Amino acid sequence: MDAIWKHTTVLLNEAVDSLLNKPETSNPSAAGAAATYVDATFGRGGHSRLLLSRMAPQDRLIAFDHDPDAIAEAATIADPRFSIRHQGFRHLGELPDASVTGVLMDLGISSPQIDNPERGFSFRFDGPLDMRMDTTRGESVAQWLATAEVKQIAEVVRDYGEERFAGPIAKAIVARRQERGPISTTTELAELVAGAVKTRESGQNPATRTFQALRIFINAELEELQHALDASLRVLQPGGRLVVISFHSLEDRIVKQFIAKHAREVVDRRAPSWMLGGATAMPLEALGRVKPSAAEVAGNKRARSAVMRVARRTDAP
Repeated sequence: MDAIWKHTTVLLNEAVDSLLNKPETSNPSAAGAAATYVDATFGRGGHSRLLLSRMAPQDRLIAFDHDPDAIAEAATIADPRFSIRHQGFRHLGELPDASVTGVLMDLGISSPQIDNPERGFSFRFDGPLDMRMDTTRGESVAQWLATAEVKQIAEVVRDYGEERFAGPIAKAIVARRQERGPISTTTELAELVAGAVKTRESGQNPATRTFQALRIFINAELEELQHALDASLRVLQPGGRLVVISFHSLEDRIVKQFIAKHAREVVDRRAPSWMLGGATAMPLEALGRVKPSAAEVAGNKRARSAVMRVARRTDAP
């Protein structure tokens, strides 16, 4: 791994502190039972390494990641308690029901992915317009833009980037394709978008929202997140923790709504007040929301948009 592509893990101690909370049990013989934790988005392993340093000898840690570079980084961890799967975290549901003590999801992309021009995630560097999390499979952004229609491109840029100039951007991409051939590099796309975006927030590159939208779409990130959240309800043990760190409003909205939906007590208003069981117990308990400290943001500007939400699996069926 090139030394310049380093990653600083956001909310490192806060996330691990929230996760390492073994469920209480009324069975004394189970008090020392092995715990199983899941790092659903290994990345460069910051959370996993701290978890391993604090886990009990009998515990184990299962990680997921679809990035080949992350898999290579995971191979440097020589700890028998650790294993990694070359899969996206939508596969979380393949673990046995009620088998996991804690699930951590650190969403978004890592600094090495952004800073490596060959990955095509950033408009700051000239590189191939790829943006796939898993470079061994699937369609790149360049390949998709080479055939997508104006309406399709506009919908993606608007829905996943919340970009108000989605229409003009889509038309510019297709017009360029018809005149000079498909876009193949990040610089070409960034310059094209800059010409189509008339105004932009101070300090933000005109291509920011478009690059975010295309990355989220090509990797099906929001769909994968929803799959993983749903799976967490099945795999978490009663008392187990769900910890999710998100970096933009679309992700955080999904996490917030998911926890609220499954943590809010539901009352059957049609039932007479004297009837017992008028309220339905819910499978999650919301435990709070955490933002990075001012000191962390000062030391790592990529932490400024992070939001961590924590929930506990209840005993509800």
